[in-house]
Amino acid sequence: MSVAVAHQGAPASSLPLQEAALEALRRGTELAVLHVVDTLDLDKTEALRAGVADEVHKVLSAAGHDVPWTLHPATGEGNVAETVLRLAGEAGAEVLVIGARRRSPVGKFLLGSVTQTIILDADVPVLVVKDPVQG
Repeated sequence: MSVAVAHQGAPASSLPLQEAALEALRRGTELAVLHVVDTLDLDKTEALRAGVADEVHKVLSAAGHDVPWTLHPATGEGNVAETVLRLAGEAGAEVLVIGARRRSPVGKFLLGSVTQTIILDADVPVLVVKDPVQG
């Protein structure tokens, strides 16, 4: 079993990563970092993996979280929510941590809500982390 976190690879995504690491430490389990991209150029796969792994290491080290973790990269191919849920299942997640950000009603209508889909369709509890600075 593990704690899975959907990692966006942006500076704003460090809070969910930190919270997921704390949850993994509380549960005495490993952290599965799920990183989904729209498309993945096979020539750039290793560079992406190394870049994301370096970023995760920096965030966890800076926060002082010494938790074993593995990276699970994948392409979303148009449906990021389904890909995150599939990866969480493959990682044996007992809880899934995701970040949320504020969006306008028009943005929600046009783009859909990955967060909402994950919350409604997940087979495991979902911990939603919202950065208080972003609103």
